[in-house]
Amino acid sequence: MTTAAVIVAAGRGLRAGGGEAKQWRPLAGRPALAHALDAFRAAGVGRILLVLHPDDMPRAAALGDGFETVPGGVSRDSSVRNALEALAGGDVAKVLIHDGARPLVSPALIARVRAALDTATGAAPALPVAEALWLGRAGRVRRSVEREGLYRAQTPQGFAFEPILLAHRAHPGGAADDVEVARAAGLDVAIVEGEEDNIKLTWPADFARAERILRQSGANGSGAMDLRTGNGFDVHRFTAGDRVVLCGVEIAHERALAGHSDADVGLHALCDAIYGALGEGDIGVHFPPSDPQWKGTASRVFLEHACARAAARGFRMGNLDVTLICEQPKIGPHAAAMRAAIAAITGLEATRVNVKATTSEGLGFTGRGEGIAAMATATLVTP
Repeated sequence: MTTAAVIVAAGRGLRAGGGEAKQWRPLAGRPALAHALDAFRAAGVGRILLVLHPDDMPRAAALGDGFETVPGGVSRDSSVRNALEALAGGDVAKVLIHDGARPLVSPALIARVRAALDTATGAAPALPVAEALWLGRAGRVRRSVEREGLYRAQTPQGFAFEPILLAHRAHPGGAADDVEVARAAGLDVAIVEGEEDNIKLTWPADFARAERILRQSGANGSGAMDLRTGNGFDVHRFTAGDRVVLCGVEIAHERALAGHSDADVGLHALCDAIYGALGEGDIGVHFPPSDPQWKGTASRVFLEHACARAAARGFRMGNLDVTLICEQPKIGPHAAAMRAAIAAITGLEATRVNVKATTSEGLGFTGRGEGIAAMATATLVTP
């Protein structure tokens, strides 16, 4: 049984300014929705559904992969129901329903709500109201309101899957959130401690506040810089030919490297290092050697994809380091060109890229001149 997340982002509200729906407005250089998506990926949620306005479906490609899309309805609760119906009949045991306009939700908060569902049918984050409350009309205070027991509701709101699906099917519509739907069906909902940074983007000033939070506390309001390191290793054997491609540089040689693409062992190892840092498998997952469309492809295409995946997740490259292991060809005369090639593909300063070489002292397949191996390390950082 698995946990699924439903991120609701089908609204067209323009109160936050910017001339477009707030979930698509840039926040720290990326769509606000991308930050919420990152948090659920980082929390290890097994299945993620984005509920989007039909007109926005083409924009989903800019958010990377690892999620499904569902068309939204005419209201928030109908959009949620569309997603729940899409999940029906599967192995989903728990579902977390989140507003895409809350981009700073943290993986820790997601984990708290998820854990609360081990002992409760429903769980939702909230913060107790600390300020004095008034009831007003026509710009005048009518009376004070007792704040004892009042909470500011947040998302994600989590539920056992089948009960919330049945609750949405039975609800007439018009609910403010999913807790209202759940309570109308008689479901018990536990209150989980919320987070002050888990703000909802509603007004123009909210974007300025969210930008400050991201700068001060790291991506997704997690309270710390997210630093990732990945390692990659690749091998290609020699075959007939008169040149090799290493780290994006073509070098004349008495033999070529065998491979489905251009067999650039250095860039392949570097791609694996980046995918490893992201927790997204290896190059074979994204570009299967069994797929004929990648035959003969320049490996810069693979590296560009790896970099785009990192950017979509909110990461920037800290530094990249590649070690080529071979007896021939000699790497030293070409190392500077290789660094420049990698820097050009990744957009990094050349000072953040290193390419070096070593031999295996005549030992093993590289020592016998049967092929070339490469190791790489990539450091990614956010924000």
